[in-house]
Amino acid sequence: MSSSTGPASGLPVRMPRPRQPGRHRRPEPLVAPEGAPALVLAVPGTPSGATRGLAEEVVSIARSELPGLNALIGYLDGDDAEYPSLRAVLAHAAEERTARYELALVAGADVKEPEGPVAVVVPLLAGPDSALLRRIRQAVMDSRVAAELTDVLGPHPLLAEALHVRLSEAGLARADRARLFTVATAADGIVLASVGGDEAAQAAGITGMLLAARLAVPVMAAALDQEGSIASVAEQLRSSGSQQLALAPYLIGPEIDASLIEAAAEEAGCSASEPLGPYPAIGKLALARYTTALGIAPQQAPSTPVR
Repeated sequence: MSSSTGPASGLPVRMPRPRQPGRHRRPEPLVAPEGAPALVLAVPGTPSGATRGLAEEVVSIARSELPGLNALIGYLDGDDAEYPSLRAVLAHAAEERTARYELALVAGADVKEPEGPVAVVVPLLAGPDSALLRRIRQAVMDSRVAAELTDVLGPHPLLAEALHVRLSEAGLARADRARLFTVATAADGIVLASVGGDEAAQAAGITGMLLAARLAVPVMAAALDQEGSIASVAEQLRSSGSQQLALAPYLIGPEIDASLIEAAAEEAGCSASEPLGPYPAIGKLALARYTTALGIAPQQAPSTPVR
């Protein structure tokens, strides 16, 4: 519970600022207090320099949204100092919290023994993948650390925005429907490619509806890891009148080998956009999962309106 001098440890607090005159005062920014649980980004896939750069950019975005946040990166398949495993990162976070508490005692500070989770683990996944989530959950259990595991990042309107941006970057969608120009290669049907079987494809379909509203073209979800799923969805779109398709990976990036996206696009007979990657919304959604796990209402990031 909060004391008379401040809130409970582990919860973001508002820093006092001079009140601004007038009706339209800016909201006071949230900051992470000392001793708050670490945000641990659980990164799937084979560790690499590109994967590390992507993860570092995601946590950098999260830190910029919540100054003072202790954000760490744990690799599901990591096993060394360069790419530490999720289990090792959680153990390190627990050791750091214990060390801070013991140093405070030595310094004579009147502190209570830390309570609550040491870390909040956020999977770097756009949609559910039962196999990967099972491994992440097992790594958390094996660490024997008090850690909370959140849901994946999607579905969410910000992911539909990110998909739209990636398609427009590839010349497969108009960036702004209100402007009087055309994109010769703009698709009239989108195959939304997910990983995780039927469950993932169904979840991706929710974001797909939001994407369809943005683009005003049909969007259907398919599973990259399910044989025949991509080709079947592409055929359904063509049967309904779409002639120029595009494949949009509903993936952050590290989950699968990039060659699978190329193979899927070839199977569908169309071009593909890039995975979501370190789009700013990914870092914001990771932070939202963290703050929600702590019982704090996350600051809502507005999505770009459909024009």
